[in-house]
Amino acid sequence: MSLSNLSLYSVNAFLILDSEGHRVLAKYYRPKSHPQGEPKDLLTLKDQRAFEKGLWQKTKKPGGDIILYDGRLAVYRHSLDIIYYVIGGPSENELMLYSALTAFSDAVHMLLRNQVEKRAVLENLDLVLLCLDETIDDGIIVETDSTTIASRVSRPRADTTEIVINEQTIMSAYQTVRERVQQRIQQL
Repeated sequence: MSLSNLSLYSVNAFLILDSEGHRVLAKYYRPKSHPQGEPKDLLTLKDQRAFEKGLWQKTKKPGGDIILYDGRLAVYRHSLDIIYYVIGGPSENELMLYSALTAFSDAVHMLLRNQVEKRAVLENLDLVLLCLDETIDDGIIVETDSTTIASRVSRPRADTTEIVINEQTIMSAYQTVRERVQQRIQQL
């Protein structure tokens, strides 16, 4: 039994690619505080794009949800014209990666009211990035409950109750204040 992977840093990258394999969103993790040190691969944009293109080639057809590609474990999910990916090391727990992906995906679906396509993701990139940050922080999965993620990210709704101020409400308020002042004077 090997105890080599006891780190909380389980996510190496999070990607969203469109139906042609183009990057919609990409975030690569491997902070300096990682037990294995700084990353030694996928440092340049060219390397990252090559990795993403190859990964997309292997996963572009719907049907699967997990693949071992280029020495990395990738769990993915199709959604209309985009694909979400969570990339981890080859010895990572795929169920943990998949639960993070599912939580993120479900939270985005809630926030975008099930209109999750490339255009909607780009128009609401702020919400999508906040969802990602609430799910994965520096490569550590911090939340796997989609409702919690969505509630932390959602924009507060404007107060739709309208307060009507007219002569009658002003007179009513004046009467209430006058009565209370009279009561206080009588108590003295």
